[in-house]
Order: sequence, then structure tokens, then C-alpha cells
Amino acid sequence: MRSDFWAILLAGEVAPTERLRAQTRGARVIAADAGMRHAEALELTPECWIGDFDSAPGSLRARYGHVQCISHPADKDMTDGALAIEHALKRGARSLLLIGALGGRSDHALMHLMQLTDLASRGVAALASSGREEAHPLVPGRHVIDLPAGATFSLIGLEDLRDVSLKGARWPLHGEDLPFGHSRPVSNVAEGPLELELGAGRGILLATLG
Repeated sequence: MRSDFWAILLAGEVAPTERLRAQTRGARVIAADAGMRHAEALELTPECWIGDFDSAPGSLRARYGHVQCISHPADKDMTDGALAIEHALKRGARSLLLIGALGGRSDHALMHLMQLTDLASRGVAALASSGREEAHPLVPGRHVIDLPAGATFSLIGLEDLRDVSLKGARWPLHGEDLPFGHSRPVSNVAEGPLELELGAGRGILLATLG
């Protein structure tokens, strides 16, 4: 087990695929409120359970009553997922896998995508996955993203993306600027691992794995 690699179980949709199971190997695990419902399907044992527990049914709490609970009041200014992320960072996390960050409530899913880019800007490796979809944060620099051939993906800029180069895709890019809100980088297809260079801006690479 790696002390700096943590998986956070969130309340969004999850398909327990072999790829996702492989990605969790060696991770320390935290469940955020109703995210605990994914633990059994992924064969994970969280070391702690964080939240206000307003969305975790009593049956779930009874089943995992042996797991350390860190309770917070419902009237708080952070989501349960954000509390779990900060818990991991305070304990030395340098790599985070956010499971169940996609799907479910749109406001929470959007916030998770924004948190990904914030984490990457702070030098923390981060990935969000539902098993069927993955979100990879994009900040200036070089990125190698290991997608299976045939996966569709889109580059979603949270601001203008400048000087973007992309290899390993059906439609490559060569030092191009992608204005905020432009639909051109939507629905590309991976031909294997992607190599992406970003000069300026922040965004998300959102991939559908099938």
C-alpha cells in the first residue's frame, strides 16, 4: 500500500469495471457519506468514513459500523467529498482517485471537475472515474493519458486553452488555441495513450470508456 495514494468513494454513479479495480490497487481508502455503498462492489475497505451522514441509509451504517467515523454537522460550508479530499491531503496524499465523482447531482459533479483542476494546479495527481467515464485534469505542461484505443474523449476548457498539441488521437492538434466554449475538441477518439501539451489555461479531458 502506498501512503501517498488515496481513493475517495463519492456518492455518484459507479460501474465496478476491471480497469477501475486495477486503478484502486495499493490505495488507502476514504468513504464520503453515501459513497460507502461502492466499497463492497469494488472490494475496498475504507479506513475512515467522513460526512454528515444525511444520505447514508441506516442499513449502510450498520454494515460498516466498524469503520472509523468522522462526523461533521449538516450545516457546513464544505461538501462531504471536499472534506474527504482535505483529510487525505493532510495525511500526505500526492495522488487521488475520486470514485463516483461523475453522474448523480450535476452541481456536485461539476464541483468535482473543478476540484480536479485545482488539485492538479497544486501539484497533486488526480483522476475522477465512474468506471465508464474518466475525467483527467489539464493544467499547463505535458500530459500522458493512458486511454484504451477506441475511447471517445473531449477537451473541456474551463477557460481559453492556449498552444494545445495532441498526439495519439484520430484528430491531432498542433499548437492550437481553443477558445472557451468552442465545440471543436468534443468527441475525439483515442488510438491508444494520448500525449497532450498545454501552454496555458485549465480544463478537463473527459473520456467515455464504453
